Amino acid sequence: MKLLLLGLTAGLAGVGYWFSRPALPEPAAIKLQGALPAPTQLIATPRSRFTPSTRKGYYSLDIVSDFTLPSTKTLTFCGAGRNLHVQQDRSKIFRRGFSAVESSRMVPNVEIWRDGFPAKGWKSALNFSQRTWIIYQNYFRDAFGLAWAQNSDKANETIYRVLPNRANPSAPLNRNTLFQASSELQGSCSNFGDCPAAWKSTYGLIVLDIENDGANMSNRQEQANLYTYMIKTIKENSSPQTLVGSIAPVLHNSVGYSRAEDYKAGPEWLWTTPAQHTATSRQRGMSDDILGKSFGDYADFQMPGTYYVYPDFDYTIKHTDDNDRHWLAALLGEQEVNMKLSPKKRIAWHWLFNTQSELPNSGKAEHAAPPAVAEGMGIFYWFTGAYGVLFWDDQNDLVPDQPSPTDPNQKGLGNDRNYACYEHYVHGLWRLFKHHGDLFNGRETYLNEATECSYDSGQTWLKYNANQLKTHDLPFVRAIVNGDQILVAATKAYARSGQTNQVMVRYVQNGYNFYTTISLKGDEIYLGRATMKKG
Repeated sequence: MKLLLLGLTAGLAGVGYWFSRPALPEPAAIKLQGALPAPTQLIATPRSRFTPSTRKGYYSLDIVSDFTLPSTKTLTFCGAGRNLHVQQDRSKIFRRGFSAVESSRMVPNVEIWRDGFPAKGWKSALNFSQRTWIIYQNYFRDAFGLAWAQNSDKANETIYRVLPNRANPSAPLNRNTLFQASSELQGSCSNFGDCPAAWKSTYGLIVLDIENDGANMSNRQEQANLYTYMIKTIKENSSPQTLVGSIAPVLHNSVGYSRAEDYKAGPEWLWTTPAQHTATSRQRGMSDDILGKSFGDYADFQMPGTYYVYPDFDYTIKHTDDNDRHWLAALLGEQEVNMKLSPKKRIAWHWLFNTQSELPNSGKAEHAAPPAVAEGMGIFYWFTGAYGVLFWDDQNDLVPDQPSPTDPNQKGLGNDRNYACYEHYVHGLWRLFKHHGDLFNGRETYLNEATECSYDSGQTWLKYNANQLKTHDLPFVRAIVNGDQILVAATKAYARSGQTNQVMVRYVQNGYNFYTTISLKGDEIYLGRATMKKG
């Protein structure tokens, strides 16, 4: 993940050099015809009453009651501090909204076997869907000597596969190939004690985090070939039910800016470029069966999303220009753009601290997401119709109440952080899925930017995307419809605590004539549900 952070730093550092393109046309305002229909009151979703933790290096999962994620969604825990709760109750994260755990956070010799082959008859306590594996670039670079994993310009030197030496069957196997690195993942099933007769990986999710997706122009075809070959080989050596994807390539990365021009973006080259032979690809073992196929053809899911930088958390600065950073416009905009570029499932990485960049106060990952931002991530993201989240942190185990480090470079990091942001995030999940999990049954409709709102007491109605809501400095509203049920999330991002805002929402489709008014306080996250009537 460190390379991803550096990559984002490079992208964010050049904020003054973006070229301006014409903005998208404003959506037409629909004038209300006749009198305003009678409103239907939304039933506000309860909030849990809790005092956020002030202990360093600690958070509580008992700020809410038990709840589980709907079976149609996935949420992997790869965060910090599972060790704080695992001795008390290993299964607690699965009763606090998480549906899977990443291998580095699994309990040794209970959930995953760490000491060679497992004892005879041993089986993991985790079922298939509860297992996720992030494969970082060091797996390919260190274990298999593939320098390409760190430097994409080595693509034209990378060996796909060396066929066995039939003349000398006892000759040592060349493991420094992409085939060996990708195919040997099949042995991971031994860590769970459930290898099929023909070994296949039995992880529910495999996520690649190589971060070498850039390449110079002369090497792009080589890079596309390698990525296509890699994901195809991994899938062939995994259970048919395993979903495989990667943090990169993505179809489009807005790097957290949510500009108008992002909505006109096309898919990035590495996702779509079909494999084809180069001058040396046959000699290096590239097979013909990937010809004409791209990485995007084989990927089971895409991973659009962005980490925050400190300006996203700063309530004292402006957030309303096209080039301004805005936590909620970024969260929603990244999904709005990418869902139009591909129908593949979407899984975003969520991290509740700022990533490192050269922007102000962003040199270290020391700033936690403010309460409304953390809670809002746990609610608004799911209103986009996304399939899942990979919840990540650059720390693993936490030791609470440690004295502050004497090294100023370590202050605000790891055990010195306040992790109450985790509590606010889980609280958002609890509000959504504890009370409305029944709506996520596969029959729901996500309105996204088709959510229809009025900001002038119902005289005109508009459908705005996330960028337009940001630049017009309006409350954000998103809705989900399932049968006669409507669920609405709303907030005025960055609003002061004493500030109030009103917005009207309507749904006038499929025979329903639903109107309601929402009063917003500060930047709190509103969540409410209603039963709509026909006519």
